[in-house]
Amino acid sequence: MPPELQGGRWSRTSPNAPRFTPAQEAVAEELDALGYADGVRGAPGLVRVTHHDPERALQGWNFYTSGHGCEALLTDMQGHVLHRWSYDYDRLWPELEVPADAAGKGKWRRAHLFPNGDLLAIHEGIGMIKLDRDSNLLFEVPGKAHHDLDVLEDGVIWTLGREVELIPRIDPEVPCMDDFLVELDPDGRELARISVLECLERGEARELLARMPKTKELFHTNAIEVLRGDPSEHLPAFAAGNLLISLRHLDAVAVVDPHERKVVWWLTGDFRAQHEPTLLPSGNLLLFDNRGGDEASRVLEFDLATRRVVWSYLGTPERPFYSWTCGTAWRLANGNTLINESDGGRAFEVTPAGETVWEFYNPHRGGPNGEYIACLYDLQRIVPDSRYDWVRVPAQDAR
Repeated sequence: MPPELQGGRWSRTSPNAPRFTPAQEAVAEELDALGYADGVRGAPGLVRVTHHDPERALQGWNFYTSGHGCEALLTDMQGHVLHRWSYDYDRLWPELEVPADAAGKGKWRRAHLFPNGDLLAIHEGIGMIKLDRDSNLLFEVPGKAHHDLDVLEDGVIWTLGREVELIPRIDPEVPCMDDFLVELDPDGRELARISVLECLERGEARELLARMPKTKELFHTNAIEVLRGDPSEHLPAFAAGNLLISLRHLDAVAVVDPHERKVVWWLTGDFRAQHEPTLLPSGNLLLFDNRGGDEASRVLEFDLATRRVVWSYLGTPERPFYSWTCGTAWRLANGNTLINESDGGRAFEVTPAGETVWEFYNPHRGGPNGEYIACLYDLQRIVPDSRYDWVRVPAQDAR
């Protein structure tokens, strides 16, 4: 057994590091169990697609994970399942002492689909697995992966990890949780591990630490994206290879230079508890603002040069949207925006003018006795091409 698994609890800490006291261990177990609910809102009747304008919606398939189980699904625009991936958590990591109530055991927080049908999936706060398109296990990586991942063209994976440690400069007595930016090779072997705390402590970004709440979980980093474009002529911080991250507890997004291991750019505003910042081909920044509206969520698009909002979507009085946790927003190739209202188990596509042209409700259930609509952690639109010829589309659905 590798030294990082000695004693049963996954950690990067050396086996010779001081052990926690019983009180500190209780705090560590509380932090290790952090995760997301299966569902939080009452379930509507069993519906899937409630609206579809085929002339204005971007046609394709939808790939999603939700709180109903260790499963990812690929569906058509009507919500019919085209392919399904699943793998029972109980077949993974028997040597790990994971808290019995750890939310990451029973569902996948995020998944990435490769064109050949392989899939990466995150068990929140526990680890990552890779399956082939027939749900055979290709590799598993215990490492407290959480929230998000990004895969480069060469197969290198970036994800988020976390550690529960005593950090004396933060608190000499009580353990706290730092987040890490983790680079893996295509076979899941770790290449680099970068502390978010240390990145913030270097240079001018230290001012962001003043936003750190009085909590044992320091940052709640919830997104990571490898920058691929090159708006660096005007904004050098956005050079290809740098990492765009979201720091929910700081109400901030930031760019990290992984070679210098420091924050080189950051943005704050009136958004709160945000998720999924992403750099658009235009050079603007799109993000899901969970709590910045008046008891509502918003999607905001920023001009990075001016840091001003140039587009937003707040829902309508008749159809507001609100997700206290999670949430994503993706700009589609046709200029529309695909919004995922996670807590409501709902995804919908809007035009630049804010008109809804497609709407989907998660047909799965979660929570006690399946009484809630399952949280829809992420839903992405896939435009099929010849690489997806393994997908079997019923004749009546073929385009």
